Amino acid sequence: MKIDLVCFSKLVNADTCDYHNSRVYDMAEGQKVEDLLQEAGIPKDDVKIAFVNSRIVGFDTVLSDGDRVGLAPAVGGM
Repeated sequence: MKIDLVCFSKLVNADTCDYHNSRVYDMAEGQKVEDLLQEAGIPKDDVKIAFVNSRIVGFDTVLSDGDRVGLAPAVGGM
């Protein structure tokens, strides 16, 4: 399944996750947000909020084909 990943602030990395253009990851059925983090090489401790299709979710949320995942770090008061 195809998952679009976008990152914000200090999580932005042109090779793995950007905020201008999403990066598409090929994931197996049943995989979770935490599996996507591992695939992208993003440490779970660096992520404060994960979004799937604009809704805040936990790292154990199961992904579906076509989901758009956003990741935000802790910043100023979060």
